[in-house]
Amino acid sequence: MPSNWQLVRRLLGLAWRYRRRSLLVLVQQALLVALSLAALSMTGVGIDALRHWIDPQSDPPRWPFALQPPPAWSPIAVTALLATAILGLASLHALLRYIASMSAGRLVQDVVVDLRSEVYDKLQRLSFRYFDRHRTGSIINRVAGDVQAVRMFIDGVVVQTLSVLLCLAVYLYYMLRLHVGLTLAALATTPLLWLAAVLFSRRVRPAYQHASELTDDLVLKLSETVQGIHVIKGFAREPEQIARFASANRAIETQKEGIFRQIGLFQPAMGFLTQINMIVLLSYGGWLVIEGRLPLGAGLFVFANLLQQFANQVGQITNIANSIQASLTGAQRVFEILDAPLEVANRPDAKRLKKVAGRIEFDAVGFAYTAGSPVLEKINLTIEPGQVVALVGATGSGKTSLLNLVPRFYDPTAGCVRLDGRDLRTLDLNDLRRNVGIVFQETFLFSNTVAANIAFGHPRATQAEIERAARLAAAHEFIVSLPHGYDTVVGEYGSNLSGGQRQRLALARALLLDPAILIFDDATSAVDRHTEEEILSAIEQAMRGRTTLVAAHRLSTLRRANLIVVLDEGRMVQTGTHDELLRLPGPYYRVAQLQLADAEPLAEFQQAEFKQEVA
Repeated sequence: MPSNWQLVRRLLGLAWRYRRRSLLVLVQQALLVALSLAALSMTGVGIDALRHWIDPQSDPPRWPFALQPPPAWSPIAVTALLATAILGLASLHALLRYIASMSAGRLVQDVVVDLRSEVYDKLQRLSFRYFDRHRTGSIINRVAGDVQAVRMFIDGVVVQTLSVLLCLAVYLYYMLRLHVGLTLAALATTPLLWLAAVLFSRRVRPAYQHASELTDDLVLKLSETVQGIHVIKGFAREPEQIARFASANRAIETQKEGIFRQIGLFQPAMGFLTQINMIVLLSYGGWLVIEGRLPLGAGLFVFANLLQQFANQVGQITNIANSIQASLTGAQRVFEILDAPLEVANRPDAKRLKKVAGRIEFDAVGFAYTAGSPVLEKINLTIEPGQVVALVGATGSGKTSLLNLVPRFYDPTAGCVRLDGRDLRTLDLNDLRRNVGIVFQETFLFSNTVAANIAFGHPRATQAEIERAARLAAAHEFIVSLPHGYDTVVGEYGSNLSGGQRQRLALARALLLDPAILIFDDATSAVDRHTEEEILSAIEQAMRGRTTLVAAHRLSTLRRANLIVVLDEGRMVQTGTHDELLRLPGPYYRVAQLQLADAEPLAEFQQAEFKQEVA
């Protein structure tokens, strides 16, 4: 875990990207301070002028820049002039404050948009292994919430700190000009304020870290609820899920209350120390006014306001310290994504793919998701161009893991996978994946039109090409029966389609690429036998001339394979055709016999049902 100083240096580097915008905001803040001081000075002059008119024995007012009004002017005219000047300064201050707010808002939005895009871009390039290790809720919270915390460092820490330092310097300069001794006496407690801010900052850091973890858990529960709403309702578990979410929500509330309690104690303590300064001012400053060493208006009144403004700026230390801790916690989590290694990436000398024959070789391939727990061991397999190879095995035998190595979703931990004699790791990754059409076991569709989902991998495809792919996947008929045909918007996750319809759209999406290699990860598991035969017959012609890998368990699929590979606990235990393996004792023979035994009663039932309908 990086130290606080490492994170701060990294954040300062990020802030440097926006130095021009930040400088503009800082200049505007400086102008606001100047206008405030000008209005305050005019008010002090007005007080001294009124006092002199009431008591001519008192010192006359000190006009700024020696711009004294003509002696013939009446007190009313001078007062009106001062009031007009103060009103004009206040109007200018309000206008500039609006402009400064807009500038600060644009700075904030630029930071959020740029950083969020950068994090999302990195997530797109990370390997599957990263998503295996991190929960969905944590990833969502980092993109949505922690990016805002990092943004806070720029506007809530860097810009705010520079603004506070500028204001403190200006106020200190003016107070020293008015009276050095009074300034030193009134600011004697300031070092205590800085010490308290540092201690507070260190104290709340772990609390912010824990709050982020609790928020991750809450987002995960919400995400799981939305995705699994059918299961929840199907088992009537709504009350339990509501209770789980409420518990997670209360945990965040309790954690935040602890943070707010510490802030609530810290701010009054800071305020108390600043009030001690006001006591010193009234005691010592009042004595100076009585002794005639300090004017009442342009001296004590202005000094009191400067001291109050100084105290307010020092009070901002609390907010800055709070922002620092929130920023450091968020920055650590965001930088974890930005710094995550690209385990599967293009090499600098990656070779472009022009034409792919489709010969795939697994040479002593081993693979493990976590070190020491291999899921594939010593896989030696050669697939010739145009062959259809089926992978068979129990759940967890390694079928999907083996398929995932072909498009380089993962890289093998031992041995290598070759395409047309070349190690996949030496090939351009995008070119490789454009030559591999994939239908996953769990179909995912986007909230877009049917046509856009089919053309996801080839956005420039024509309508004719889209329809051709749909016909190959036996999807055209049901698509044209939809309310708007190919322009029908698919609901979230394809919720308005059946499982078989979603699977056929996924098949069409893969076939549209016209790839040299096709991968089906148990692609017909979500459809009935009739639909399965329809799909397999429809894509049989599309499979010709292409290397095809199929993870399957139904005999209707396996019979179409040129080669069947039986996996058991990550090892190849049998290879051969359907007919060859049926003659050999082993796992394939047992699976086939079970399916045949189930098929016979089903056939008898269907035949009896048919005869009954005819009768």
